[in-house]
Amino acid sequence: MLASRVMTLEKTDFYPDLFSAGDKIYFDHNATAPLCRKIVSSAPELLEAFGNPSSIHQFGRRPKKIIRDARNQFAKFIDCHPLELIFTSGGSESNSLVLKSEFLRAKKAGIKNPHFVVSKIEHPASIKSIEQLKELGLKVSWIEVDRNGQVDFSQYQSLFQEPVHLVSCMLANNETGCILPIKEMCQFAKSQGAKFHTDAVQALGKMEFSLKELDVDYASFAGHKFYAMKGVGALFSKQGNVIENLISGGGQERSRRGGTENTLGIASMGIVAEFFPQQKSYIEYVRTLRDSLEEKLVSRISNLEILGRETNRVCNTSSVFIQGVDGESLLMNLDLAGIAVSTGAACSSGNPEPSPVLIAMGLSHAEAQSSMRVSLGWGSTMAEVDRFIEELEKVVIRLRAIKENGGEL
Repeated sequence: MLASRVMTLEKTDFYPDLFSAGDKIYFDHNATAPLCRKIVSSAPELLEAFGNPSSIHQFGRRPKKIIRDARNQFAKFIDCHPLELIFTSGGSESNSLVLKSEFLRAKKAGIKNPHFVVSKIEHPASIKSIEQLKELGLKVSWIEVDRNGQVDFSQYQSLFQEPVHLVSCMLANNETGCILPIKEMCQFAKSQGAKFHTDAVQALGKMEFSLKELDVDYASFAGHKFYAMKGVGALFSKQGNVIENLISGGGQERSRRGGTENTLGIASMGIVAEFFPQQKSYIEYVRTLRDSLEEKLVSRISNLEILGRETNRVCNTSSVFIQGVDGESLLMNLDLAGIAVSTGAACSSGNPEPSPVLIAMGLSHAEAQSSMRVSLGWGSTMAEVDRFIEELEKVVIRLRAIKENGGEL
């Protein structure tokens, strides 16, 4: 049934032209997505608009129009007013900007120790910003999650026994794909007088949502997670919010973020946003691929668990742990076979510790070290899924045999 659905969908022509991995398999779209080729074909004309968008002469008016058009396109994509967008360098800056801005505004309002409520599975950009602010007097209460990455709503509500200034919780987790109940969490936070920020970086192109329906105060986005360029992102700031400008400069972005705008990067976000009317088809296609992949994983590899499989997840992500197999060894062996995936352990950064997200979900260190994240994209195919399963099965058999023989095969 799943295979026939994929074959039907693959015959459609709604896909944008993306850069390809060639004969290799790229299943790490949550790290970064391939670039949409329309950006490259549009680049020569966009680069000719070399003027400073702040200049009032004709050389400035052209890039200013490019930015204005992209702002309108992206705002339509996420369902907000164009002037509620602040273009940034990416998701990390967007997260840091809202957290630090709200802390500073609370301090200016005379609140000695502003109280934030934050989930334990946030991106390091948020967690590290929070740790910095704690040194300056921030009080933090942590939202717990279960093994499926879901919030205990009663525990969340209990954190409001004293006034809360801001809640920060991601819309979709980057490691597990689990979707958090942001609309309900936001409604409760606002009933208690708190503002709400969501890191929506991993949601773009992977689930349908509307910022107007979510009713959050802030939302963070990154271009390279949805087929646009690296080094560009956006922060949604609901009308009426006041952002503390953390980058001093000119009056760019309505005096909310200084610095000459990244015209080409911003334009790339608008170009990809043009495909949003087909978003439902993309999501259906990728979810079908992901579900087929998971069925084959479970049927062909023993002692394997897919985290949050029965919960609400974005369409493309599978977080898997395989008993008796080290995640880093798994990643390296698959890489040698021409397949790119990610591991829950932060080995790529030189940190031998397992993923804090998986530990927060209740996995043991051993389980977290045996984890693997597979994240598909708009250009993934069933043929790639089948090849991945075949290679993974061989790698797991080999690594388990090595372990059983005390490190020798």
